[in-house]
Amino acid sequence: MVFRFKQAFLIMKFQCNKNYSIAAIVLFIVEAFIATFLKDGFIRHTFGDYLVVILLYCMFKSVIKTKPFYIAIAVFIIAYGIEFLQLTHFLEVLKLQNNTVAKIILGSTFSIQDLIAYTLGIITILIFEHKTQNNA
Repeated sequence: MVFRFKQAFLIMKFQCNKNYSIAAIVLFIVEAFIATFLKDGFIRHTFGDYLVVILLYCMFKSVIKTKPFYIAIAVFIIAYGIEFLQLTHFLEVLKLQNNTVAKIILGSTFSIQDLIAYTLGIITILIFEHKTQNNA
């Protein structure tokens, strides 16, 4: 497993990808709109979490050229890691408990629904990448 991780890291190249950059910008605007104008409901609490992993994926993919699976797994680990950190008082440790932006970006309460949304977002990415690679 360690060898595969090292191997994956070695085949990673930094390269700008215009399409993923545009997708990341569009998704960021959508996420900002959701965070600013929608205070509750399915779109705010579930669809926003679904989109955020796709946004992170596009951000990484816009500057890193490697297999989609590796980036998807990295995003999955980041999303789950942040969600599980919400079980602790990490915002208080970082002295960010009163910071609205930190609360929006990092969250403040753990939710199984968020984990499901992240998982569905990663599955969507992998399906999309598989279909686009097969059509290329």
